[in-house]
Amino acid sequence: MITVIIVGIAGGTGSGKTTFAQALQAAMGEECVIISQDSYYVANTDLPFAERLKINYDHPDAFEDELLIAHLEMLKRGQAIEVPVYDFEIYARTERTILVQPRRIVIVEGIMVLVNPELRRLFDLKVFVDTDADVRVLRRLVRDVQERGRSLESVHAQYLSTVKPMHEAFVEPSKKYADLIVPEGGHNQVALETVAALLRQYLEDGRSPRDRGR
Repeated sequence: MITVIIVGIAGGTGSGKTTFAQALQAAMGEECVIISQDSYYVANTDLPFAERLKINYDHPDAFEDELLIAHLEMLKRGQAIEVPVYDFEIYARTERTILVQPRRIVIVEGIMVLVNPELRRLFDLKVFVDTDADVRVLRRLVRDVQERGRSLESVHAQYLSTVKPMHEAFVEPSKKYADLIVPEGGHNQVALETVAALLRQYLEDGRSPRDRGR
């Protein structure tokens, strides 16, 4: 069975964590796969659309961490998983899934991936992408309007009511669990090369970072 190294990449909304994860995947090649925590929002398919609109999607309870944890444990055992497909326009999980085969490096990225201790314990390397709040909110505004079919007014209201307070309550404090804090996300080439070099060394050793001291 291959040794699977799991990297957790957290950071606030619009911090650049997805860009950093994608750049890291490009650097590592076919050995690497990305799983987004966004895919694991609670399904909510049993709720009417009006009720789904009222949910706080920036709270840890909005995610089905149990399923994500089970899937990561399956990948570590060399088993394929069916990743849910979430539709941000209807605020619900679809019936579709995406088949993900085990890879030697699994990157898990999302705003809350360092919050849950049961999820954290699966990570061999924990990264927090740290970006100025003004930059993050502007990036989220553009993304939600252009990619997720949201209105300017709804993005503004959601940011003030849930995104900002939940970031301060959960996301920012999770920074203390990171092994590495990366300013400016995917634009930080030095940090990207450093993490890629570490992962290449782990692959050469055939052991996860947690095994190296044993």
